[in-house]
Amino acid sequence: MKYTAIVVYGIPNCDTVKKARTWLTDRGYDHVFHDFKKQGLPEQALDHWLNVAGWEKVLNRKGTSWRKLTPEEQASVTSADTAKPFLLANPSLIKRPVIEWHQNKVIEMTIGFQPELWLTR
Repeated sequence: MKYTAIVVYGIPNCDTVKKARTWLTDRGYDHVFHDFKKQGLPEQALDHWLNVAGWEKVLNRKGTSWRKLTPEEQASVTSADTAKPFLLANPSLIKRPVIEWHQNKVIEMTIGFQPELWLTR
């Protein structure tokens, strides 16, 4: 499948993001990197991810950012609506990388490093 654009969202020092970017480059996939730390998190993109993948897939509950939240804050995240403010305030809570695969006006997405899935593209 021919993509008109590939956008990799994440933070540059994340090992998983580094692996994904290297994997894409080594296979000749041109892509743009969107750095959450420098460029922020586009709310419209987050809304799309939450709608398509669901908040439980987007939210990274295994990382240090999640563990830094108080138990009360963690317990309050029970839906996309309650997760969204936390994700906007701290994009490091997003499972990385999020990759948008653009083909003209169609946008598919994957979350996490999934080379076995990407090989089917």
